[in-house]
Amino acid sequence: MKVNGIIAEYNPFHNGHKYHLEESKRLTGADYSVVVISGNFIQRGDPALVDKHTRTEMALKNGADLVLELPTVYSASSAEYFATGAVSLLDKLGLVTHLCFGSECGDTALLHQIASILREEPADYTTELKAKLKQGISYPAARNSALIHHCPALAENSKIFYSPNNILAIEYIKAILNQNCKMVPFTIRRLGAEYHDPSPHSKYCSALAIRQALADGRGLSSVSHYMPDSAKELLDRRLVLGRGICANDFSSALYYKLLSEKESGFDKYLDVSADLSNRICKHLSEYRNFDDFCDLLKTKELTYTRISRCLLHILLNLTKEDMAVCYELEHTPYARILGFRKDAEPLLSAVKEQASIPLVTKLADAEKLLPTDAYLMLKQDIQISQLYYGVAAGLAGITPVNEFSIPMVIV
Repeated sequence: MKVNGIIAEYNPFHNGHKYHLEESKRLTGADYSVVVISGNFIQRGDPALVDKHTRTEMALKNGADLVLELPTVYSASSAEYFATGAVSLLDKLGLVTHLCFGSECGDTALLHQIASILREEPADYTTELKAKLKQGISYPAARNSALIHHCPALAENSKIFYSPNNILAIEYIKAILNQNCKMVPFTIRRLGAEYHDPSPHSKYCSALAIRQALADGRGLSSVSHYMPDSAKELLDRRLVLGRGICANDFSSALYYKLLSEKESGFDKYLDVSADLSNRICKHLSEYRNFDDFCDLLKTKELTYTRISRCLLHILLNLTKEDMAVCYELEHTPYARILGFRKDAEPLLSAVKEQASIPLVTKLADAEKLLPTDAYLMLKQDIQISQLYYGVAAGLAGITPVNEFSIPMVIV
């Protein structure tokens, strides 16, 4: 049995994602595709546009066979931790043969070369990286300079380091190497607009372009032709206020959290340095909303995305201690199944037989099924999801859904 592993957010699912699922199966000859998706909060430091079960259904109706949830401590973290958690989850299933990911580059060998350098950290690379960081250069720019210093031939491909899907692709390969996984990395070039391009092109556009159209009030109809019909219909039914959930919807919750913990500081939270903690405290009196506070706090060294992710960690109580537990476990400790296709029963049976971590299909059974640390991670995820559902319900004027009452998605 050949099985593709795919790591995604599908925020929201669009034609490019469908192309990636179909092309991955065609080129690898895979029988099935297992997708690991972010939950209700994503790697960029934002809430997902719509909930994880809706995005799961989008994926299952457009080529995915089994969808698993990546715990939030990984899914809302840096590219390195995001990749580490997702790759380990796929690896522990015991049957994923290929890790298939999109990239702007489309060159697996080149991405592998860069990943190997970053993993090995040669002396000249490390020296140059430290020198650039001391000059106050941002980490991405400093890393770019250090890589080219170590391998001048990479200069002609320097744009690779500034494209988000390339960065994730490199981290996926690093994770495969670090964990000594048997999965074969395989990349497919993204079609259409770059990720950061908010303007749709031809048949394909970025998820960002769709989110931006909704945020600007242009409506789903303005970008619906860039989505499969089934995904468009699901999104249309789940949108809140016509735009979906955004970071500013959590502004009051974040402000209260920052106010209540100002005296003790915030450097216990994941990715939050003492300097950033002090900066948050210094500027808290100027707080207006989530987005504006990110703009206020960002510096030459700290990007908007980095700040947004740090504030999200504070809001969601994701601490450095939580990540330390992940390091001790050395892998994602369970696989929570969000949904599957009925005709993928052989895949599900194989996973149950070969996985080396517990499979969670019913939350009510999880406490008895999981070791203590794994259950605490899942329990934290449930609480985080309830915050998301509570905010979404408040905007829609309805009662919040209970995570325990949401069934697996089966199509």
